[in-house]
Amino acid sequence: MSALRIGSRGSQLALWQANHIADALRALGHMVTIQIIKTTGDRLQDISFLAANPELQDGKGIFIKEIEEALAAGSIDLAVHSLKDLPTELAAQFVIATIPQRVDARDVLVTVGGKTLDELPKNARVGTTSPRRQTQLLALRDDLQFVAMRGNVDTRLRKLEEGQADALVLAAAGLERLELTQQISHRFDVAEVCPAPGQGALAIECRANDAVTQKLLQPLDDAATRYAVTAERAALHSLGGGCSVPIGIFCEPSGDGYMLRGTRSLNNALMRKLVTVDASVSAEEAGARMAAAMQEVRFS
Repeated sequence: MSALRIGSRGSQLALWQANHIADALRALGHMVTIQIIKTTGDRLQDISFLAANPELQDGKGIFIKEIEEALAAGSIDLAVHSLKDLPTELAAQFVIATIPQRVDARDVLVTVGGKTLDELPKNARVGTTSPRRQTQLLALRDDLQFVAMRGNVDTRLRKLEEGQADALVLAAAGLERLELTQQISHRFDVAEVCPAPGQGALAIECRANDAVTQKLLQPLDDAATRYAVTAERAALHSLGGGCSVPIGIFCEPSGDGYMLRGTRSLNNALMRKLVTVDASVSAEEAGARMAAAMQEVRFS
């Protein structure tokens, strides 16, 4: 029986994710403990990602920096992340050892009283800091106004109840994991709002030289999810994007292969692309083809 130490952020959602993986590992016969690690992103809730720590790539590193330091020091054996929080390139000393099966990757609308997007008042205020979400929502309703909204899910829901916004846009996965689906007034189809690469998926990170832990984690890996999110992240990397760039990429099985959907915007122009590949095409190549298709369009 192996003893494994998981590093996790302390938010309710992060701890749900860590406990979810801990339970799966315990079911395989391993002893597991969870260590809570406070990250830069947890400490800096009221300023933008880049202002908080501009040397970190696209601000994503502010949610993993201290966790990776603990991993490198050997005080934890693995870390559980929301995959979309991870940069598209990890330091050479780390590896994404396992990607479990993804849940609903879509974005959802949350409103007081269950209003749909069409039922919101003119110039409705929508709480989101995501340029990806903002540009796609404006394509659906060009009168929307946006309110910067950070913090964990409970904090954002409280701000909505307080009237700081008329609606929120959140990831379906987080609300499902916290059993808050009753808050959802609409699930956006991926053709309406294309998700962020990796949204809805978890990533289990460990040291690249820790073959023992990697082997223990292997039963939790889901091949179809790994293919899809690897393709999404490869496309994002080729496009030079991150959480501060309005790019959505979503890959799903289609027939005998996969279909990739992509969207990006520049100067208020929104572009959407579809790419299909057969099963013989690697995930990295599928992502490269998606990126190439998206780069074909030149915005004026």
